[in-house]
Amino acid sequence: MNILGIETSCDETGVAIVNDQREVLSHLVVSQIKDHQVYGGVVPEIAARAHLDHLDTLIRLAMTEAKLDFSQLDGIAATCGPGLIGGVMVGMMAGKAIALAHNKPFLAVNHLEAHALTPRLIKDIPFPYLVLLVSGGHTQILVAENVGHYHLWAPTRDDAVGECFDKAAKLMGLPYPGGPNLEKLASTCSHPHIAHIKFPFSIPMQHSKDMAFSFSGLKTAVRNAVHTITDKNELPFLAHSFQDVLAKTLAFRADQAMARFRQDYPEQTQPALIVCGGVSANMTIRESLEKTAQTNGFTLFAPPLEYCTDNGAMVAWAGVELLKAGRISSLNMKARPRWPLAELKDTGT
Repeated sequence: MNILGIETSCDETGVAIVNDQREVLSHLVVSQIKDHQVYGGVVPEIAARAHLDHLDTLIRLAMTEAKLDFSQLDGIAATCGPGLIGGVMVGMMAGKAIALAHNKPFLAVNHLEAHALTPRLIKDIPFPYLVLLVSGGHTQILVAENVGHYHLWAPTRDDAVGECFDKAAKLMGLPYPGGPNLEKLASTCSHPHIAHIKFPFSIPMQHSKDMAFSFSGLKTAVRNAVHTITDKNELPFLAHSFQDVLAKTLAFRADQAMARFRQDYPEQTQPALIVCGGVSANMTIRESLEKTAQTNGFTLFAPPLEYCTDNGAMVAWAGVELLKAGRISSLNMKARPRWPLAELKDTGT
């Protein structure tokens, strides 16, 4: 089974071909970082135009790299949401056109589900498992019971962790993309213990029984801290302390979720915690979650770094999973700027 995957939900144009043997036959991504850098963030109209400029070429190159023609594909998968609606429509319409022209099944992929299923591209992780989704626009803890079947346990009340990273980086005067640049700055902190003394951040809502995330307070705390800095040499200390508390916050909520998972799914003798989304590329966060998972008897699975940020391989693999489950979509499927995982039944299957 060969599936072509198309991803255009934000500022990466991704095309890949994956088969049901977990082989990535081609994997191409064009990043738009330079296009948006001058603006300090993603401009939706520029992103959509860039997808239009690159997508046809990437599809041709992916097919050539995979040594396949369209007749050898078993389905066309494209992100149909959530995301920036202009970009989503570019990829979705391209996917529909190929599916219609070559009489192939069209597979409407939820971007969040693609992230949640990505580790299964690397290893056959059995359902159910726990998912910590950390991306630029989403932070949530879910249980994946099966393809298309998710339970949301912990949403975010305000900013997503990726947004918090980017906004904090901007406050520190770091260039776009903020998250990776903040991680680099934090790694230059020479005395971590002093960083925590200078900038003593705490886990938000630590004493709340609710597992929901909240990062707006940390963003405000960073803004206040920046105003106290008179020497730029203090910025690595601020970055380290801020990144550390974000990692501790995610690990703290994951710890709560793992305890609940043990109670709700006692039959799962080999429980897994999946961390996915662009922020899962942050090594401090990975290390913190690894320790917490081990303490709780869970195995942590995270995608390889190349599959953490948006890419076509995760969409193609989601297409493999959808096709196996018989979740073929109608060509009347509409692009969705918002598409909660709980509404996957609306794919037009």
